[in-house]
Amino acid sequence: MIKKIFIEGMSCQHCVRHVEEALKELNGVSDVSVSLEGKYAIVQLAEQVSDAQIKEAIEEAGYEIIKIEG
Repeated sequence: MIKKIFIEGMSCQHCVRHVEEALKELNGVSDVSVSLEGKYAIVQLAEQVSDAQIKEAIEEAGYEIIKIEG
């Protein structure tokens, strides 16, 4: 399963790495790709991960979720 997560608050490559690391720490996430320009992350899931888990990981990293698709 693939989810597209729209994120507010990223302003540099350090932010991108911070978001990638936060998402990769979730059990069930197999791959993460973050676009600074598009302000989104594409997450490939090997197992079921709830939107609430994703939202919590992003918010704990200091960013805001606008919307999750998928």
